[in-house]
Amino acid sequence: MKKSYSFLILVVIFLCFSLNTNLSFGGDSISWNESLSIGQTISSSGGNFEFGFFQPENSLNYYIGIWYKRVPVQTVVWVANRETPVSDAAQLTIIQGNLVLLDKNHNSIWSALSGNVIRNISVTAALHDEGNLILSDMSNSSAPLLLWQSFDYPTHTLLPGAKLGYDKRTQKKSVLTSWKNSYDPAPGLFSLELDPKHAQFVLKWNKTTQYWASGSWNGRIFSSLPDWLDTVYNYSYTDNENELYFTYSPFNREIAFRWNMGLSGQVQQLSWSDGSIAWSPLWSLPGERCEVYANCGAFGVCSNANVFCNCLSGFKPRSIGEWYSKDYSGGCVRNGKLQCSDIAEDNDSFWINLTMRLPIPQYTNVTVEDALQCRSTCFNSCSCTAYTYDGSSTCSIWAGDLFNLQQLSQDETGSTIFVKRGSPEAQTKATKSMKLIALLSSITTFMALLIGSFSYIYFRRRRRRMEIRADIRKGNQGTQISHWHKVEGKAKVLMNENNDEVIDVPYIHLETILAATDNFSNANKLGQGGFGPVYKGIFPGEKEIAVKRLSTHSGQGIDEFKNEVTLIAKLQHRNLVRLLGYCINTTEQILLYEYMPNKSLDTFIFDGTLCQLLDWEKRYDIILGIARGIAYLHHDSRLRIIHRDLKASNVLLDEEMIPKISDFGLARIVEGKGTEANTKKIVGTYGYMSPEYALDGLFSIKSDVFSFGVVLLEIVSGRRNTGFYESEEALNLLGYAWKLWTEEAEIQLIDKSLLESCNTSEATKCINIGLLCVQEDPNIRPNMSDVILMLGGEGSSLPQPNRPAFVIRTHISRKPSSSSSKQYIVSNNQVTITVEEGR
Repeated sequence: MKKSYSFLILVVIFLCFSLNTNLSFGGDSISWNESLSIGQTISSSGGNFEFGFFQPENSLNYYIGIWYKRVPVQTVVWVANRETPVSDAAQLTIIQGNLVLLDKNHNSIWSALSGNVIRNISVTAALHDEGNLILSDMSNSSAPLLLWQSFDYPTHTLLPGAKLGYDKRTQKKSVLTSWKNSYDPAPGLFSLELDPKHAQFVLKWNKTTQYWASGSWNGRIFSSLPDWLDTVYNYSYTDNENELYFTYSPFNREIAFRWNMGLSGQVQQLSWSDGSIAWSPLWSLPGERCEVYANCGAFGVCSNANVFCNCLSGFKPRSIGEWYSKDYSGGCVRNGKLQCSDIAEDNDSFWINLTMRLPIPQYTNVTVEDALQCRSTCFNSCSCTAYTYDGSSTCSIWAGDLFNLQQLSQDETGSTIFVKRGSPEAQTKATKSMKLIALLSSITTFMALLIGSFSYIYFRRRRRRMEIRADIRKGNQGTQISHWHKVEGKAKVLMNENNDEVIDVPYIHLETILAATDNFSNANKLGQGGFGPVYKGIFPGEKEIAVKRLSTHSGQGIDEFKNEVTLIAKLQHRNLVRLLGYCINTTEQILLYEYMPNKSLDTFIFDGTLCQLLDWEKRYDIILGIARGIAYLHHDSRLRIIHRDLKASNVLLDEEMIPKISDFGLARIVEGKGTEANTKKIVGTYGYMSPEYALDGLFSIKSDVFSFGVVLLEIVSGRRNTGFYESEEALNLLGYAWKLWTEEAEIQLIDKSLLESCNTSEATKCINIGLLCVQEDPNIRPNMSDVILMLGGEGSSLPQPNRPAFVIRTHISRKPSSSSSKQYIVSNNQVTITVEEGR
């Protein structure tokens, strides 16, 4: 019996480790003969805090830290090894009276005590319920000796009872320092520390530049903090012969409070009470993000009217990925290099930036006679970055990177700054040189391909003649030749039946495409769609193109191929993908599109990690972009077009995250002023097809409106419409959204990754519009032009939606129906492969 019990315990422990689940170590302390490994933790006696190894989201590294145990969103308040992360097999233990972190090679990574330590086996590390980790000598249990405590060494968070100040004996400061970014707790650029000389808190950038001060201590509070705070907290400021420090404690101990030095450069007082879904800021200082020094990095411009940073004219973000994840510390870089040349045509010019708050440091005042002399002074100095002229005789010259720029509103008093940029003439010369090199390379490549093509055609025809002769001998000549002529005939029909209408898309030879895609290698494969596989191609001049190749197993064929070529050639819109070329021969049908580095929308919104790169403002822009693209197809293009396969995977994102609607193989033109038609061949994707289309074959512009409504709700919620279940009811996303709407709890539908950035009024408006679009009756669904007006409108009330279609997912009979002769081409939403099946 004992053996069975022991074996069961071992199995449970193994499963916990294999699932990467934290195991409670037991108790609230670590003794000299114990250690913590990855996956193990200890908890404070009251269950408020937990201590052990943690792994930041999107990080492969492990750190030792303390976090709230009762807060569902892991909130780390202290980190031991901020700059020295460990991988697997690390452990925390007590050695010779010291708390030490060892890596897998048993090297010391971090320790609580430095210098000589006691050799005592009675040393214990205990986590207390206020979040303080204390290392004590317990040899005298009635009077333990305090050796070290985490409250004396705060990292980025100041908990009630912790000290922030200055030790006069060791001349060491305790400082709050922001994380480097959301997944790296290493010290960042912003810090909060106590200024002993003026008895105040100061915020610094890069440990050097002060950009905010709390005001001096007035006996109860710091003068720049809100007066009402002393009714919430008891603040304490101590100045004695040994130390100078600040601490605080809340009057209401049922609420969790913390000071946090944030990535944005603002210090915040945050609170959490039972039932909360996010931390609530009581105050943020400085009050405006633009008051934070270098908030937007070098050459970045902050605007209080727009919480996002922008780059100066002629500059671009240093890292697009960091920029979209709201990490602006990398700033911006010039689009081209400065020439600093004595040759007139190579000279640099200037961008003019109006109504700006000027950067303060790194400038020199020069006395000049007029604005032209000020410009010339900067113009002739290679180190000069920018200049301003005050209209009298003072010329201010900046060298190096520009920080702390702010775009002011028109009614504010600002200055005009002239920022040096590369010479347009020099850039034109460089561009011409690159074009010449590209032209020569293209000619060389063309000649090589031409020779290769002739060789390929010659050997292919020779091989074909040999195969036909072999088939004649085997008696199979008829089958082989008829199949070859069938495909070849279709190709000729496609190329010749539009003699009276020129297709404004270039024809690309197959040999060129094979060279660009390395013969359709798997290394260049981007994904699989309903049409077939998509590859990345590099064409002469380093131009990147997406190559879409018809699959032999696809339900689509020559009609869909022709449809896409002829349709997209006539469509020009910012939110529609651009067709760059096509290829068709006896064996291949290929479409060439502009390359989208960020792939499709579903890649982001349905991924637990990538979805965090799309904050609410970016998602709202994507929703508007999709709406404008569909409205163009329905109302503004030369042809009235119904897409018929609009879904998240058919919305591509370019390098600026601008949405582009793609995949027009199933689209149809509605003649004249018509808005609807009928078909016996049902095409589209389960979960996106409107009920009148899926059941009766009736499609119209309102069918696309229904599909748009589904995509909109998916963007807001981050959930797929298909395969979604909630509690005991088998609901799809539409049903779940309707259930929350009727319960006036639609806020619960919003993607959790949007909690910090979400504009709840806009999100509620989008949910309302989405439900209007998926109403069962197509006649009461709005047109896309109305949708755009509703999305752009502010303060206007929207109609109340009716019950959407397909609310309850019922069991579908597997028995074949004899009353329908319709065919269905259904694009599976998970893998976006179009297949043909009866239903």
